[in-house]
Amino acid sequence: MGDQGDRKTVRAFQCRDYLFEIFDRMSAEAECSVDYLINEAMREYARSREQTVAAVDAQELVGSAVAGAAPMSAPPIEARPVPMLTPVPSRRPTVQPRMTAPPPLPGRRPSDAVGRRVLVLQFNGQTFPVEKDEFIIGRGARSADLAIRDGNISRRHAAVVFHDGVYFMKDLGSTNGIEFAGQRVESKRIDEGDVYRICDYELRFTYQ
Repeated sequence: MGDQGDRKTVRAFQCRDYLFEIFDRMSAEAECSVDYLINEAMREYARSREQTVAAVDAQELVGSAVAGAAPMSAPPIEARPVPMLTPVPSRRPTVQPRMTAPPPLPGRRPSDAVGRRVLVLQFNGQTFPVEKDEFIIGRGARSADLAIRDGNISRRHAAVVFHDGVYFMKDLGSTNGIEFAGQRVESKRIDEGDVYRICDYELRFTYQ
């Protein structure tokens, strides 16, 4: 019979968007799935809870034995030390993300919002106000703020980045890159009316 602990059941749960983005980045860096990271996090939390409950129960048991000791003529009951549970090592190696600092929460910082011009991205007849410090463009529906369903576009293809009061168009290491005025660019400041191409798609920017 197989190990019952390896059985998996598909379940749905609610998760904040920025937490999922953090796990999505960690899975890409560690080259594993998001499901694996979430399972490991839940496993470690459950293991720490079991150890805490077991230690408290053992202390209460020793306390009860000392309180119900025999009369003075009988030898005293020696309290044994509370056994400490040693966590069982995981069957899979623990993934150590290569992040040196926690990522910032999504959204604008109050200091950046003061005096910031509103940048608008025009794509496929629609307008998208850029209101974040990092606006992701790519194929991934969950990881991108503007999702373009095309196999030639990377999951996280490019980003509009706000830095020191200026917006930049930045390539995120995509396969097919970004073009401006017929030239491939890695990073460029966004000026009024700039038009960039990602594969067969045009992205036009304007300030309001």
